[in-house]
Amino acid sequence: MLQRAQTKQAEGETAVSQNPQFLFDFGSPNAFLSHEAIPAIEKRTGVKFEYVPVLLGGIFKATNNKSPAETLAGVKNKPEFMKIETERFLKRFNVKPYTWNPFFPVNTLNLMRAAVAAQLEGVFEKYIEAAFHHMWVEPKKMDDPEVAGKALASSGLDAAKLFARAQDADVKGKLIEYTQSAVERGAFGSPTFFVGKEIFFGKEQLREVEELVSGK
Repeated sequence: MLQRAQTKQAEGETAVSQNPQFLFDFGSPNAFLSHEAIPAIEKRTGVKFEYVPVLLGGIFKATNNKSPAETLAGVKNKPEFMKIETERFLKRFNVKPYTWNPFFPVNTLNLMRAAVAAQLEGVFEKYIEAAFHHMWVEPKKMDDPEVAGKALASSGLDAAKLFARAQDADVKGKLIEYTQSAVERGAFGSPTFFVGKEIFFGKEQLREVEELVSGK
């Protein structure tokens, strides 16, 4: 289902993709919901999304942004509205809700580096499904190396190999490159989508992304 980001980007190219791009971090529940909604959009439009791993913490630092958990603290009515908005999203895209991860916030640095390693090892799609599953379907403390290793291994991945590759300088550098490029293009959080040079932020704008790629 996934269009591998490494098709061009792992070769260091920065040309604008002709496919809609999905910039994701496993630590975002809204990125997970977007991931769940994308297959049906691909089926309806015949267009494949290109998944691009980014480090959300790095984007926040570069843009002086903060997580919703911080920005919504103490704000009256907005968190309640966002719950309503999520319910609308679930109904519109016919996806199941996530299970709140009791260990949130989870440091995703190693998970995102391992996503880049999975690109290079040819198991990107399988890794994405597994990592999202163990973050938001059967949530676990995925910043604990032992827990994460067992979880990913249970999904049929060579977790030890991926985490070892994740420590290589080229892998670390590629994640930094993806993240810096995202900021340079206008991203300030995840999920972020690009269709050509058009930027969309938040799961709710998947509707606009679908309209654009389907020519509506």
